[in-house]
Amino acid sequence: MRILVATDAWRPQVNGVVNTYVNLEREAASAGFSLAFMTPQEFRTVPMPSYGEIRLALAFAHHAARAVKRERPDCIHIATEGPIGLAMRAYCRRKGRRFTTSYHTRFPEYLAARAPVPLSWGYRFERWFHNAGAGVMAATRSLCEELTGQGIANVQLWSRGVDLELFRPRVVDRFGLPRPLFLYAGRVSVEKNLDAFLSLDLPGSKAVVGGGPQLEELKARYPKVTFTGPKFGVDLAEHYASADVFVFPSLTDTFGNVLLEALACGVPAAAYNVTGPKDVVAHGTAGILGSDLGAAALGALSIDRAACRQYAERFSWHACALRFRHIVAEANGLRV
Repeated sequence: MRILVATDAWRPQVNGVVNTYVNLEREAASAGFSLAFMTPQEFRTVPMPSYGEIRLALAFAHHAARAVKRERPDCIHIATEGPIGLAMRAYCRRKGRRFTTSYHTRFPEYLAARAPVPLSWGYRFERWFHNAGAGVMAATRSLCEELTGQGIANVQLWSRGVDLELFRPRVVDRFGLPRPLFLYAGRVSVEKNLDAFLSLDLPGSKAVVGGGPQLEELKARYPKVTFTGPKFGVDLAEHYASADVFVFPSLTDTFGNVLLEALACGVPAAAYNVTGPKDVVAHGTAGILGSDLGAAALGALSIDRAACRQYAERFSWHACALRFRHIVAEANGLRV
């Protein structure tokens, strides 16, 4: 089975969406399918308003038709609601082709945080976009329930995985800072709610690994926090393993791949008890969840690091790929 994925998020972007499809591509053959992609690399792009690091492709339905003709897929999956996703949706609707979609980003909430756009308008767009397809994939059970409650139909659970060979416990200290060390890794932008972490009165030190549009602002406002910029591969894994607690302040993430990466490195997590973290982190076993992020961060110091690693081992990218294949095949009436 050959599946064409239309995605607005692709290399060199560093985020959970790109990470998901890179790993899906790696596992596809062993899971019994092949992948092709329609990505921004094929097009002229323009910077996204208020978020210049993300480039938006100048893509239209005839470009999608060209990609389908080139790749001859059995099935089509639309990963994102940007210009490429919209172009492929338009093509499929025009040709009467089935397609599946996925819900990776809280677009209504992010849009409302950056512009005076009511949440109801954002979810109206989401219903229009996703309900035209044969099924939409979401990363956690609570997110599936939320989307169903917003009128989005046929929502299917599609969880994520973690590279257990790369992200593993190590005896290392990449910071050399007073202990305990509380770490955040990921995109440095307003929707990640980093002020909730950086403003906490915690013992020891705080560090942020990653880049984004809010980086310089936060560096100026929190001079006692260590900001390393983006890290990758083994370097990133060693930064995770150097921490005592991984603090995840986001209230809007649909999953939080970085949570699994930290746990796989044996680092307990502290997060709010909201969709995403509450489906990824086993409270009391792999971290602490609650309405008080500071209390959660302090409580996570007592969590057994070996238990965090053991918990993370339940998640694999191979299982993620098998589930993806199953949903796509079922939605298109193919033998699973």
